[in-house]
Amino acid sequence: MLKVYKKLLHYVPKERWLAFVAILFTAVSTVITVSAYYYMYEFLKRLVIMNDAGDAFHYAIIIVGLLVAGSLIYIFSVLLTHILGFRLETNLRKKGIDGLINASFRFFDLNSSGRTRQLLDDNAAQTHSIVAHLIPDNAGAVLTPVLVLIMGFVIDLKVGIALLVFTVLGAGQIVLMSGDKHFMAIYQEALEKMNSETVEYVRGMQVVKIFGASVNSFKALHKAIMDYSKYALDYSMSCRKPYLRFQIVFLGAITILTPFMVLFTDIHADPKMLAVDLIMFLFLSGVLFSGFMKIMYVSMYAYMGISAVEKLERIFADMQKDKLEFGTLEKFKNFDIEFDKVSFGYGDEMVLENLSFKLEENKSYALVGASGSGKSTIAKLISGFYRINSGDIKIGGKSITSYSEEAITKSIAFVFQDSKLFKMSIYDNVKTANPDATNEEVFEALHLAGCDEIIKKFPLKEQTVIGTKGVFLSGGEKQRIAIARAILKNANIIIMDEASAAVDPENEHELQKAFKNLIKGKTVIMIAHRLSSIRAVDEILVMEKGKIIERGNDTELMREDSRYKRFQELYTKANDWRVRYE
Repeated sequence: MLKVYKKLLHYVPKERWLAFVAILFTAVSTVITVSAYYYMYEFLKRLVIMNDAGDAFHYAIIIVGLLVAGSLIYIFSVLLTHILGFRLETNLRKKGIDGLINASFRFFDLNSSGRTRQLLDDNAAQTHSIVAHLIPDNAGAVLTPVLVLIMGFVIDLKVGIALLVFTVLGAGQIVLMSGDKHFMAIYQEALEKMNSETVEYVRGMQVVKIFGASVNSFKALHKAIMDYSKYALDYSMSCRKPYLRFQIVFLGAITILTPFMVLFTDIHADPKMLAVDLIMFLFLSGVLFSGFMKIMYVSMYAYMGISAVEKLERIFADMQKDKLEFGTLEKFKNFDIEFDKVSFGYGDEMVLENLSFKLEENKSYALVGASGSGKSTIAKLISGFYRINSGDIKIGGKSITSYSEEAITKSIAFVFQDSKLFKMSIYDNVKTANPDATNEEVFEALHLAGCDEIIKKFPLKEQTVIGTKGVFLSGGEKQRIAIARAILKNANIIIMDEASAAVDPENEHELQKAFKNLIKGKTVIMIAHRLSSIRAVDEILVMEKGKIIERGNDTELMREDSRYKRFQELYTKANDWRVRYE
């Protein structure tokens, strides 16, 4: 458990002192509370044996005072650990968010959003419980049984021996109740799987409603629930017998103890004293029972705590795994792009193998090929989204790993098929590309992207907040705002990945004009299934299974019996297809 707390407190360096203060106050609270139990013994002696109500009342006042003081100190201790727990949970969530912001793209390929959210949220919340409740409970659970046993021997040797025997019996059953750690790991894994599948399923409900997905989408969630229920039941059943024996030992204490009293004690010698000792034994055995229950839960939460910390640290490490390492160069000699024997795969299966080609600056290129041929992968690798397996990618004659991350980010603008806009004004959405831009530069970018008519239709114009009530933008309008953002960024390399694929016909003409303003004087790489939009580019690269099989401009490739020519013919036939009414 100390290992867990050492790891957790690492994330709250400024507040870690609260844990030590809380342990100290819990120890003081426990000593004061157990002292009240001793005065309980004195109270019973005065009341039962000496028949002195006055002294008994005096001890009763002391007992109440000690219990109240112990409770108040314990509450203060718990308050400190809750402050620490909330700060820890906050810091872990912040670290998770920072990690996601800077995570490698491969992390998002290998981890679903549902699983990532579940791991961060649930395990961060779990650490709060471990710190807020278990730090004081740990201190009390360890100290209370020790002090109770000492007090038992102080009261009477027979009481101490009886409590010691019950302590040994109870501790044995607690160990058996802890269960198989390997089995606990399987149980925790099943719980994690069920939670992540639930998040994925709930978040995908709108997809089910819109596109009418079949019942197969429910199978993964159903299996996860069934697996969890099986392991939860199996684990509970494995703990059933020791827990039953534990309850028999403590809840049946008087029944177990009675035969020994009859056989080994002269119950007639001093019946009043025997009654007091018996009452104190039953009372202190109840305290032991409560202490053991805390220890049992501490043991369970200790494992959960180790699991939570390990999962969080593992996901933090996974976020940075395979991330491209950047250098210190800030300026580019030119913006020629070169792939030198590049190999890359998302997993065990390679997408590109020993791929080499060169793109000259200030020219436009189109990557054409079937899905899975490696087009989007090339675009992402140029942008530094992934670390390659082997080879080198160069811009301006130097490896992209030689440049700083800021230099790469400023020099490349990426326009995706489904561009995302932030919940802020249209003006601010564009200005995020260049926070230092003037008002005139932002408005010029909006104008060049053909956003004038978009702005005019809203009362607040460019200050209209995206996502507010009554603000509706089509896919094409969103793309034009995203292009305005790219224009304002003024990057030397423009990459467009299916940027016009989902645009409605009404917006396509305006979008094409925006594209022309965006790519003017830039090194441009286009990925498009709309082959009509790439005829004017300087060069077309046809890809198949991670290889470039053809290269040339539209005129050159159409003159030959090329794969590109067949693509164009199929595209033309598809466009000419119509539904005919008889």
